[in-house]
Order: sequence, then C-alpha cells, then structure tokens
Amino acid sequence: MTEFPRAVLSDDTSLSAEERQVRCWREMSIAEKGRLVTSLCQVADAMALAGIRHRHSGASPRECFMHLAVLKLGRDLAQRVYPEISALSDAP
Repeated sequence: MTEFPRAVLSDDTSLSAEERQVRCWREMSIAEKGRLVTSLCQVADAMALAGIRHRHSGASPRECFMHLAVLKLGRDLAQRVYPEISALSDAP
C-alpha cells in the first residue's frame, strides 16, 4: 500500500486526536453530516450578523440582512437579488 503524506488539519492538534476526528467524520451518516454543515453555516451567519450589528448599530434587521447578503453574495449579485441594497449608504 502506498503511503501518502499526512494532511495536517491543525498544527496544534496531535496526530491521534486528528485520526479520531477523521474517523468520527467517516462514521457519520449523510444526514448527520448535513445537520453539522447546516449548524456551522448558521453559526457563521450569526457571527457575521453580530459583526454587522456592531459596525452598523443603528441598522434595522432588514438592513443587517442586506449587509449580510452583500458579504455572502458580493455587491453585484446581492443588488440584483435585493435591489434595495443600493439604498444602503455604506454597502461595499
């Protein structure tokens, strides 16, 4: 069997811990992996929204959503999907 170089997931994690993590991922069902990815996306969105609310403290929930759309989609596509983005005074 050919030995392939080991991909390092994290410089501060031991090889045995990484092997355990990869084994757990491999043992997960498709549904479990889907739930995990969905959860991670929701956490990432929540963190991005927290940063948006911090930078735009007076923004309405809709304005925060539009700022998030710009971050995720880029201004051009976000504005095509949500034309009101052009009204945001400081949208990138």
